[in-house]
Amino acid sequence: MCCSGFLKIMMFIFNGCIFLAGAAILGVGVWVKVDSGSLLGLVQDVDGAPSGLSQLANVAYLLIAVGAVLLLIGFLGCCGAVKESRCMLLTFFSIVLILFLVEVAGAVVLLVFDGLVEDLLGQLEGEVQQSIRKQYGITEGFTSLWNATMEEFTCCGYKNYTDFEGSPFFNEHGMDVYPQTCCNQTITVGVCNTFEAERSNIDGCLQSLLQLIEENAVIIAAVILGIAALEIAAMVVSMVLYKQIGNKA
Repeated sequence: MCCSGFLKIMMFIFNGCIFLAGAAILGVGVWVKVDSGSLLGLVQDVDGAPSGLSQLANVAYLLIAVGAVLLLIGFLGCCGAVKESRCMLLTFFSIVLILFLVEVAGAVVLLVFDGLVEDLLGQLEGEVQQSIRKQYGITEGFTSLWNATMEEFTCCGYKNYTDFEGSPFFNEHGMDVYPQTCCNQTITVGVCNTFEAERSNIDGCLQSLLQLIEENAVIIAAVILGIAALEIAAMVVSMVLYKQIGNKA
């Protein structure tokens, strides 16, 4: 009885952690989906974008799905331990085993993909520059999206301030004015002209996007591997409980 009670407590601990991790991943997935209209929105609709870029947007749906499944698994494991239901414990074990294999594969893909992001987004430089020089300052939605992104991430253009040369905004302002975010406001007085933009040397949004993706990919992969370790422990405990309940019967 003492051993059985201890196993139930361990099941609660493991599944409680899995439940909380699922809630966290679900929240991150929702956040990524909502926030995808900023940085990723700048490159998703660019003509000639690599087909692999669309997979970046699908990460949000993957996170939401994994989070929801983890929530279900955590609840199922706790109920199976409380009710001492062999059916629920076996179902729990089967689902966790499948999810464990998927998570390990997903973590490996994230870690490998992390090194390919720079090459993938680097291919877009010419297309994004063309879209900026064609639409920035004349298309309201496009201009507002770039302004909001540059303000949020303190960046300028896709690569640097020269991306705006030849744009409607640039031409309308005497071909010597850039968006204010392209200049360091602490040292810039007045408009952001070529001299001030060159002196400020603000990084392009490509670097911010790479940093955001790479940091999140490593964090998500680490979380997934941590959850996988919890799932192994939970599977072991569920099988021991399953055997004990069978012996009682």
